Amino acid sequence: QVQLVESGGGLVQTGGSLRLSCAASGRGVSSYHMAWFRQSPGKEREFVAAISANGALKHYVDSVKGRLTISRDSAKNAVYLQINNLSPEDTALYYCAAGVRWVAVTGTPDYWGQGTQVTVSS
Repeated sequence: QVQLVESGGGLVQTGGSLRLSCAASGRGVSSYHMAWFRQSPGKEREFVAAISANGALKHYVDSVKGRLTISRDSAKNAVYLQINNLSPEDTALYYCAAGVRWVAVTGTPDYWGQGTQVTVSS
């Protein structure tokens, strides 16, 4: 069982930046691939970014490339999402997720966190 706890969300102005954090715990958590998803009001949850267990592979949805950076600190069992140049369209509940299979972590991860809210004011 893996537990994921997100933090770092908040209210920011357009053009600002945030760094979201995800604290992971549980057996074998360092061997999991990690991902971030988000769900905006009235929309389905969507994949945003993923990072492999060893940090060597990263994958981003095209719409956020260049503005978002995913990283992980294996020593702390933590994953981060740096979001720059925020716009109101980035307003969403951001979820951390973990998966055993790389090919599945972008769609059907094994574990989910509860989410952290990001609200961007215009």
